[in-house]
Amino acid sequence: MRYCLPKFETVKSIKHELQNIIFGNEQTGNTSQLKKAQNFLKGNAPTGSSFEKSKPLKNEEESRLIQFAVKENLLYTHTISEKNFVAQGAEQRVYRYGDWHVIKLNNSIFYRCWFDYLNSLLIHNYFFSATAYDLAGFKVMHEKLYAVVKQEFIEATEPTDLSRVKQFLEYNHFTNTRNNDYFNQHLGIIFEDLHDENVLSRNGILYFIDTVFYLTKEFYEQ
Repeated sequence: MRYCLPKFETVKSIKHELQNIIFGNEQTGNTSQLKKAQNFLKGNAPTGSSFEKSKPLKNEEESRLIQFAVKENLLYTHTISEKNFVAQGAEQRVYRYGDWHVIKLNNSIFYRCWFDYLNSLLIHNYFFSATAYDLAGFKVMHEKLYAVVKQEFIEATEPTDLSRVKQFLEYNHFTNTRNNDYFNQHLGIIFEDLHDENVLSRNGILYFIDTVFYLTKEFYEQ
C-alpha cells in the first residue's frame, strides 16, 4: 500500500490523486481498458457529492456495458475451461491462466452499480500495484454479466496472520470497524472483506488479492 505517511498534507495529496483517478480521463498502462469502461459509465455525470446521488440502475448499466463491449471489442470470447477452475466466492469464479496469472469472473454483486465495482478496481490498482487488476473484457453467462479481470497469481507460503493485516491497515489510518472491515475517514473510503483468503502471505509479505472498496460522501469532498 502506498499510503504510509500520516502527515495531513500527504493525506490530502493521496485523496486528490484518488479523486483524479475516479473523475479524470487518463488511460495509461495496464488500466487503459479498465479506465475506458469506467469513463464510459461515468459519462457526463457531475463530480462531487451530487454524483453519489445520481447513480444509475444496475440493469440499465448492464445493457449499456454490453453495447459498449461489443462496440469496443471488449466481449471476452475465449473459452474458459473448468479444468482450470481454482475457487469460487459469492461474487466471482477464479481460474488459472497460464503459469503466473489467474482470471476472475466477477458479477459485481457486492456493489450497488457497475460503476462502483470499476472504481473499486481502480482504487485497488492504486494501492496494490503488485496484484493489479487488468480488465480483459466482459462476458455474459447464464443471463448474467461478468467482468473478466486478469491478475498475477500469488502462491501463499504461510497462513495469513490477520493481526498483521490489522496492524498494517491501522498504520495507514484504516480503522477496524467490525470483523475484517475497515474505514479511512481521511480519505472517505470503506475497505471490506479482508479475511485470510483475500489477503495472502508469501515469504512474510502481505498480498491483497481480492479487495472491496466503497466510496463514501466524504470522498467527494475537497
